[in-house]
Amino acid sequence: MERRPQTYTNHVKFDPWFHFTLIPLLLFLLVSAGRAAWNDGSAFSWWRVGLVVAMLMLSLRCRLYALKVQSRVIRLEERLRMERLLPNELKGRLHELTEGQLVALRFAVDEELAEATGKALAGKLSNKDIKKGIRHWRPDYFRV
Repeated sequence: MERRPQTYTNHVKFDPWFHFTLIPLLLFLLVSAGRAAWNDGSAFSWWRVGLVVAMLMLSLRCRLYALKVQSRVIRLEERLRMERLLPNELKGRLHELTEGQLVALRFAVDEELAEATGKALAGKLSNKDIKKGIRHWRPDYFRV
């Protein structure tokens, strides 16, 4: 599969099964079950609304759990990469980086990592600002 180069403007990943199938389907079911419960008023109708809400919450939580695990792995990978590539004065300050900053710095190529890390530490940049400041993008195609 040929992959297009990643940039700040196109790096966001959508999972078609989740974003364009599961969530819209659950939202449709919620609206239709809610409408039926409102018109009918029976306990069974309201039970169906509760069931759809529970399914929606479950699917959103599962997605968030996967993203949290992914962020933990990225933080570990980036700390290992930074220990190998950064000068000693920056290595000693890695604990000052936030989770979001570490995750954003994964997009900086090796040659740009020290500069981007220094800017992140000096300016307390947000992950969005870090990504916007990266000149040469290091793609990440294996995201959830």
